[in-house]
Amino acid sequence: MAKKGRVFSGIRPTGRAHLGNYLGAFKNYVALQDDYECVYCIVDLHALTTVEDTLNLKQNTYDLALDMLAAGIRPEETILFVQSHVPQVTELHTILSMVSPLGKLTDLPTFKDMVRQHPNNVNYGLVGYPVLMTADIVLYKSDLVPVGIDQAPHLEFARETVRSFNYRYNTKALIEPQMKSAEVPKVLGIDGKEKMGKSLNNHIELALTPEETRQRVMMMVTDPQRMKRTDPGNPDVCNVFTMHKTFTPKEDVEMINVECRRAGIGCVDCKKRFAENLNKALEPFRARRAELAAKPDRVHAILEDGARRARAIAEVTMREVRAAVQLP
Repeated sequence: MAKKGRVFSGIRPTGRAHLGNYLGAFKNYVALQDDYECVYCIVDLHALTTVEDTLNLKQNTYDLALDMLAAGIRPEETILFVQSHVPQVTELHTILSMVSPLGKLTDLPTFKDMVRQHPNNVNYGLVGYPVLMTADIVLYKSDLVPVGIDQAPHLEFARETVRSFNYRYNTKALIEPQMKSAEVPKVLGIDGKEKMGKSLNNHIELALTPEETRQRVMMMVTDPQRMKRTDPGNPDVCNVFTMHKTFTPKEDVEMINVECRRAGIGCVDCKKRFAENLNKALEPFRARRAELAAKPDRVHAILEDGARRARAIAEVTMREVRAAVQLP
C-alpha cells in the first residue's frame, strides 16, 4: 500500500521511557507507521540545552532506542536514528538561523517556560531550539509533523522559517511542513498534580519489574478528599481512575466508577487492580525489550542503519540548500 507522505518526530533522550512517553508519543508513533513513511529521531543535541552534564547521555540514548523498538517501531520500514549522527542538521541549523528573527524566538511561549524552569542556564541553544527543530523537520523533507497543542507554536515557527528562506533565496528547496494534530494526553505523575516526568520523580518507567511497578502505583495519589475507606470517592478527580480507563477492561472500569462513589471499593484495592492490569499490559513490551537488550550490537546496528538512510535524504536537501544560498 502506498504511503500517504513522510512523517517526522523527535524525542529527547532523558532516560528510560515512562508511561507519559508511551501514551503521549510511542502509541502514536507506532500507529503512524501503517500509513506513513516515518522518520523518528532521538534528539541528543536538543538534550544538551538543559542538561548540566552528559555523563548519562549515551546510555539514555541507547535506553530510549530500546524502549522505542520494544514499543513497536519497525526499523525495517521506519528510519530510527540519533540526531548527532547526521551532521547536516547542524549545517542547516546555522543557515536557517540567518532567517530567524531573534525577537520571534524569545517571544515563543515555550522559550519563556524554559527560562522559568532553568533561570540559571538560559543559553544560546535554548533560544535557538526552534531553529534546530526546524532543521530537523525540513532536512528530511517531512510532509507532516504530529504535535500536541503545546508544540504548535514551534511548528508554526518552522513553517514561517521555510517561507522566509524560500522567499529570500528564490527557491523551493525546503518543504513547508503541515501539522498533524495528535491527541497527546497530559499524563499526570504519581503525585496526581504535575505532568509525569523524571525531573519530578513522579514517573512510572515502562521497564520496571512487575514488583517495582506495583510499588510505584501504590504511591499514587488518589482522591484527596477521601480520607477514610468508608468515605465515598470521586473518580473524576482521581488519577488512578484515569489510568484505569487506558489499561483496565471496560466492564471493570465501570464497576470501579460505581463502587468508588459509594465506598464499595477502597483506594488501596483500586491501586492493586491498576498495578495488576498495567503489568499485564506491559508484559509484551518487557519481553521484547529484554530480547533486544540481550543483543546490544543489533540495537546499535539499527541506529547506524537509520543514520545512513537519514544522511542520504539529508544530503540531497543540503545540496539544494547550498545551491540556493550560492555557497561555494
